[in-house]
Amino acid sequence: MKTSLGARLATILALAALSGAASPQQIEKKDCIFLSSLHYTAGGMGYWYDRKNGGLETITGVPYSQLGCKNCHVVSCDDCHKTDVAGKPAYSAKAARDQAVCLKCHAREAAAMKADKAQNHEDVHFSKGMQCMNCHSGTDVHGDGTEYVSMKQPGVISAKCETCHQKFAPTRSHMVHAGKLDCKACHVRQVVSCTNCHFETLLKTGKRVSVPVSGWVFLMNYNGKVTSANMQTFVAGEKKTFLMFAPQFSHSITKSGRSCEECHATDGAAQARAKQVKLLWLEKGGVQQARGVIPVAAGAKYGLVFQDFQDGKWSVIENPVEPVIHYAGFGEPLTDVQVKKLSVAQQMK
Repeated sequence: MKTSLGARLATILALAALSGAASPQQIEKKDCIFLSSLHYTAGGMGYWYDRKNGGLETITGVPYSQLGCKNCHVVSCDDCHKTDVAGKPAYSAKAARDQAVCLKCHAREAAAMKADKAQNHEDVHFSKGMQCMNCHSGTDVHGDGTEYVSMKQPGVISAKCETCHQKFAPTRSHMVHAGKLDCKACHVRQVVSCTNCHFETLLKTGKRVSVPVSGWVFLMNYNGKVTSANMQTFVAGEKKTFLMFAPQFSHSITKSGRSCEECHATDGAAQARAKQVKLLWLEKGGVQQARGVIPVAAGAKYGLVFQDFQDGKWSVIENPVEPVIHYAGFGEPLTDVQVKKLSVAQQMK
């Protein structure tokens, strides 16, 4: 008789709590689904970085196996489940459900929450007291026994807007976009982007340094629909640069979707159609940025400001090499037809 997935996992976790840690030497993958999960393997980072997939390794020349990034994973059940009872370590499911446990690693989501709160636009779910595990299942965290290559790989994450929102207002916008747009395309308010991630500093010190930017959201194709996305830029070696776009669900959700004017016939849409998109530029003695909705267009070139990091200070790189553009996370740029539709004014009520 087969035991359920939950029962097997509970047994492994209980043993882990008693032994102090669940290491690969103690437990085999066939006995513990968690050892195949992305939280344990950190396989997603290695996948997008790999030169075979057009990743950052194409400009760094350094294999992922030589980077400290590979150590950014959950070493054992203790990382999330360990608690103290009467001064002794114990296993706790409740402790692992605490949002603070999630945010100590998921720094980008913490940054989005901080930005929303500062702008008095808190995520609609967080504003009602919801936490990560109200939407995410145990399978999302512990895996299902399959060793996936990315959290964006279809089937990895079970949390979906439609799980709770099975019915929605029959507006013209919902009717026109049905089957074409994912909920996130209209309801994600903003994403927090990391720009100028400095590879040499990572190699020398093991620390990640970058310049965060928010106030915008990108659109690209993913799993048959247009969805919200993010960008990330890197600087490596002698002025080598890299630009990555990937689908991203930012926990910056608004109750009401965007108006037509926020996506259609905008400067961003016009620039995407012209294949020249201005994202970051120098003006008034500092770096300025685009805001709002920005379509990721096939074949487009992007105006950016790249900076070097030396002795704890950022400085603008003059005449940087044009960045390699990489579409990660199973995402693809919008087609010319899609961009053309966005560049035309729409009236939907």
